Amino acid sequence: MALLSDDRLLPAAPAQRDLARDLYAQVKDAPIISPHGHTDPRWFAEDAAFEDAAKLFITPDHYVFRMLHSQGIALEDLGVPRADGGSVETDPRKIWRLFARHYHLFAATPSRMWIDHALQDLFGLDQRLSAETADAAFDAINEKLASPAFRPRALFERFKLEVLATTESALDDLAHHRAILDSGWQGRVITTYRPDAVIDPDFEGFVGNVEAFCAYGGGGVSWDSYLAAHYARRRVFAAHGATATDHGHPTANTANLSQSEAAALFAEVVTGAATPGKRELFRAQMLTEMARMSVSDGLVMQIHAGSQRNHSDWVLARFGRDKGYDIPQRTDYVTALRPLLQEFGRAEGFHLILFTLDETAYTRELAPLAGVYPCLFLGPPWWFHDSYEGMMRFRRSVTETAGFYNLAGFNDDTRAFCSIPARHDVARRVDAAYLAELIVTGRLDESEAGDLIQELTTGLARRAYKL
Repeated sequence: MALLSDDRLLPAAPAQRDLARDLYAQVKDAPIISPHGHTDPRWFAEDAAFEDAAKLFITPDHYVFRMLHSQGIALEDLGVPRADGGSVETDPRKIWRLFARHYHLFAATPSRMWIDHALQDLFGLDQRLSAETADAAFDAINEKLASPAFRPRALFERFKLEVLATTESALDDLAHHRAILDSGWQGRVITTYRPDAVIDPDFEGFVGNVEAFCAYGGGGVSWDSYLAAHYARRRVFAAHGATATDHGHPTANTANLSQSEAAALFAEVVTGAATPGKRELFRAQMLTEMARMSVSDGLVMQIHAGSQRNHSDWVLARFGRDKGYDIPQRTDYVTALRPLLQEFGRAEGFHLILFTLDETAYTRELAPLAGVYPCLFLGPPWWFHDSYEGMMRFRRSVTETAGFYNLAGFNDDTRAFCSIPARHDVARRVDAAYLAELIVTGRLDESEAGDLIQELTTGLARRAYKL
């Protein structure tokens, strides 16, 4: 019994389904470009076996444990580490059984399709995960994980990953990326510069982070040494393969202060006593400064705005960041980005990729902006919208205004390694379905669709991310 239909996500109408099947077949086995994500570079540096099924599928994946937690299951019982040092469940079989017993909660969700894809295609399982099948699945997965064919580098090659970008803090020493480069292994695992810890005054430990960071700029804690530190660290990241930066801000606000005004604002925020308005102004100014640096050094700039992160103070204190409590909020792009775009919107070679959790902005703001500013590309549906319905809403909302070639292709943005081929497979199926619809409604011919399915699968991401 197959866990998944061969025709999943393809159109129901026979003629349209046949077109979609043909388009999907053209890219089904294409290499994977993964230009933005959060997998652990340690996996590829050390190439050690993954420990067990629970640590592979559950504890690193906030898509999984947030759903279970929403039904009253304690994060401790799922083995999610405590930031405060408290005790958590360490028996992987118990964690897996708890997950399997509640697997029905994921019915019709993207997570269900991603996990079923991995269970079926990667681990050869053909029984739906449940309390009754939990132990057999756990043992079968663990047996395979112990074999050389399931080590991280072997899976990287099996997944046909052409390039995989991880994301590291500006303060990271990049030791794992250096080890990958020194190992002689040919897999292309690159880093991405993520400076939130030293740009966002609301980031925990911000003042201490900035003090440590300014040392990279060769001076004390000053605006000049702070900017010099960014330039220096960006060069180091680029030497370790980075082609992009990433900025996870609560808003897309940008500002364009004079350098004297920016220096005075910096001096205020590093005291730790700046008002909320001044803290937001500093984040806004730093997006413009990051754009200025991207124009200079060529790194692609990504903005992931519109998430109120760590919505629960209790969970943040107990478990730390990225524990499923990040919630979408309304986001303005037209007014917010104008200061940055006034300065750099037509700068040669500058690439700025925009993501949103506010779908109301697709048609009203993002598609018109990307449809005219040369620097702008639209990132794919992100996070809560990384799904069949989310991808279809995105295509229908932006294509008529921005076209296809102002898009940045697909990226999986995942911490869960085994979900990468599943997520890209979903995107390829959705794109095939959408292009088939354009053909049968006379908006596209079949030869154009064949070219576009290739672009949506690999070409757009290669160019947008300068890969």
